[in-house]
Amino acid sequence: MFKDKRLVIWVSVLLFSFGMVSCKSKFEKLRAGNDNVAKYREAINLYNNKKYSKALILFEDLSNKYRGRPENEELLYYFAYTNYRLRDYTSARFHFKNFTDQYPQSARSEECRFMGAYCYYLESPVYSLDQENTLKAIESLQLFINLYPKSDRAEEASRFIQDLRDKLEHKSYANAKLYLDVGDYKAAVIAFQNSLQDYPDTKYAEEMEFLAIRSQYLYARNSMLKSQEGRYNETISFADDFVDNFPESKYKKDVEGLKKDALKGIEETNKIIASLTPTQKKQEEEKGKIMEEGQNTPQGTIPQQSIQ
Repeated sequence: MFKDKRLVIWVSVLLFSFGMVSCKSKFEKLRAGNDNVAKYREAINLYNNKKYSKALILFEDLSNKYRGRPENEELLYYFAYTNYRLRDYTSARFHFKNFTDQYPQSARSEECRFMGAYCYYLESPVYSLDQENTLKAIESLQLFINLYPKSDRAEEASRFIQDLRDKLEHKSYANAKLYLDVGDYKAAVIAFQNSLQDYPDTKYAEEMEFLAIRSQYLYARNSMLKSQEGRYNETISFADDFVDNFPESKYKKDVEGLKKDALKGIEETNKIIASLTPTQKKQEEEKGKIMEEGQNTPQGTIPQQSIQ
C-alpha cells in the first residue's frame, strides 16, 4: 500500500512537470513562429489574464511587424498598459507618448496622454531627492489640462499637480532649514526668503518667516562688529513685518524676544566699538577683510545670547 502511494505521487509529479513543459513549449513555439495573428491574439489574451510578463514578450516582438497596419493602434495601447501593469513607468510613459504622437485623433488619445503624465507623477521621488521628474510631471499634467480642460480627468490632474507642488514646497522649506541647522545663517535667510517668494501661499509661510528672523539675528550676532548694527536692524525690520502679517501667531512671543535681543545687541555693539583702541580697531578691520575673502568665519566679540 505504501508503494502504491509513492507511485501515485511520482505519477502526479511527472504529469505536472509534463504539463508545465508542454505549456512552456507552446508559448515558445508561438513566440518563435511567424504566425503574427496568433501572437497578437495570444498577447491580448495573456494581458487580459494578467500574465503581463509573457504578454510583454509578444507585444515587443509584434511592435515593428504591425507598424502601419490598422491593428497597430490597439497594439500600442496594450503595449503601453502592459509596461504600466509591470510598474515600468519609464517605458510606459514612453509608449503612451508614442501612442498619442502616432494617433492624436484616436478616441484613446486623451486617456494615453493622461496616463503618460500620470507615469511621471508615479516616478516623482520623495522630497529629499532630485525633483526633475516632479517638475516634468507638473508640466505634463498641466499640458493635459490645457489640452482637455473639460475632461473628467482634468480635476484629478489638478489634484496631482497640487500634491507635487506640496512636495516642492516641502523640499524648499527643508533645504532652507538645513542652512539654519548647520549654522550658515546668511544662506538660511536668503533661502527662506526665496522659498517664500516662490511659494507665497505655502503652509510653511508663518514658520519660515519666523525662522528667517532667527537666522537674521544669528547672522548679525556672529558678524564682525562693524556689520552687526545694520544686520540687527534687519532683524528688527523682519520682526515688525512678522507681527503685522501674523498678529496672532504662536511665534509672536519669540519674535518679540528676538527683537528685544537685537536692540540690546546694537547697544552693546556700539559700546564695544567706542571702547576699542586703535590697535583693536585695526585688528577688527583685518578680520573683516579675511571674512570678505572667504578665508575664515571668525565670531564677533559680542557675548553669545540665548535664543528662546
